[in-house]
Amino acid sequence: MKKEYIYAGVSIFLWSTTATVTKLLLGSLNSMQITLISSLLSTVFLLAVNIAKGTIRELKGFKLKDFAYTFLLGTIGIFIYHLCLYIGIDRMEASQAFIINYLWPIMTVVFACIILKEKMTVRKAIAILLSFIGVVVVTSNGSLLSISANTLSGAVYCIIAAVAYGLFSILNKQKPYNKYLSMLLYYVASFIVSLVWVLVTRDGFTIEPSQTVGILWSGIFTTAVAYTSWALALEYGDTAKISNLAYITPFLSLVWTTLVLKEAFKPWSLIGLAIIVIGIFIQMKDKRNT
Repeated sequence: MKKEYIYAGVSIFLWSTTATVTKLLLGSLNSMQITLISSLLSTVFLLAVNIAKGTIRELKGFKLKDFAYTFLLGTIGIFIYHLCLYIGIDRMEASQAFIINYLWPIMTVVFACIILKEKMTVRKAIAILLSFIGVVVVTSNGSLLSISANTLSGAVYCIIAAVAYGLFSILNKQKPYNKYLSMLLYYVASFIVSLVWVLVTRDGFTIEPSQTVGILWSGIFTTAVAYTSWALALEYGDTAKISNLAYITPFLSLVWTTLVLKEAFKPWSLIGLAIIVIGIFIQMKDKRNT
């Protein structure tokens, strides 16, 4: 097997465990605390990666505006994204939250039209509509009247997370920063913001030995290791082919939430996910999509 597919497979596997591990940690930590710990551990790991690759030296060429820009992107694409996703997972079933999170590819289309001035085509409009229909199907579980307030608020947070990551994806294309170095700076920004929040709110906490494995997994493997492995997959393989493999992730996530969290398998969640993915692939087939 080609190494790019091995790297992609590692990332897909790790990302698919995000909802399950986060749900388990939320029994003893809150969303902000998990964001803080994950950002810290990811920062340490990515710092080691950049030192090993020698990319850390590129910081000498950074100006104040570069640090400000990466700090902004880190706040949007790492801090806000992860915090809102974790809150969503806390307030609704992990499987539902992770599926709604996959609205972000469609949000990149929306922001591409707004920021990059790409033309909104009929195909893109249909794709956006389908994706939001998929979100409604997942959230309502087939019945709009049965949506609880907690589930609805969780869905809203997951949508905010998707919007944040969609915006981050577009803004990240605007500057040609080294992907390893920029990812380090993004996590540094997330760590700083979450640390300030925890200190200001005096939201102190202690880590129990039983939480160690989950924290390390969430803070290193599902974030830093997964993103680094994905970057290597894209570096060695065909970007279009590799990128399409990412849509295996939410389907695999359903397996973990069912086996580990014992969440009942809901056909409506699978139907909603299928609608969202169909919407994504419809817009990907748009010949005018850059």
